[in-house]
Amino acid sequence: MNGIETSGGERPSSEGAPRMTSAAAFKTHLTLLVGLALCGLAFWFELGRALRGNELSWAYVFEWPLLGIFAVYMWWKLLHPGFTIRRRKEKPAIAPQYEGMLAAWQEEQRKLEKTRQAEESQSSSFSEGKNESSQTSE
Repeated sequence: MNGIETSGGERPSSEGAPRMTSAAAFKTHLTLLVGLALCGLAFWFELGRALRGNELSWAYVFEWPLLGIFAVYMWWKLLHPGFTIRRRKEKPAIAPQYEGMLAAWQEEQRKLEKTRQAEESQSSSFSEGKNESSQTSE
């Protein structure tokens, strides 16, 4: 098992985010804490070097906290794999002067679809009748 379980042996919920078992979650939390501690120590070390005059260390002073933030982000994504922020898709606004044109176009599309379905049903019934007549003549 990979540390992920579903509730009652069923499929994952509709969100698609299976829950981690307590052991896997504990390991994930512990890894985050160790990583953040290392980032904090490295930040402190590089800050000391930068204050003593090492110009290159200023880059690392800003790099280590960014790495820590990235670690927190990845920790969150591991614990909540199906979580996304979804916004409602808004329908594009149609200018009032074109609403009549849109309705007429949609009605024409419906008529064309009905005509197509009627033609398909006629052609299929014609071909079935043709097959039956050929079978009875044999």
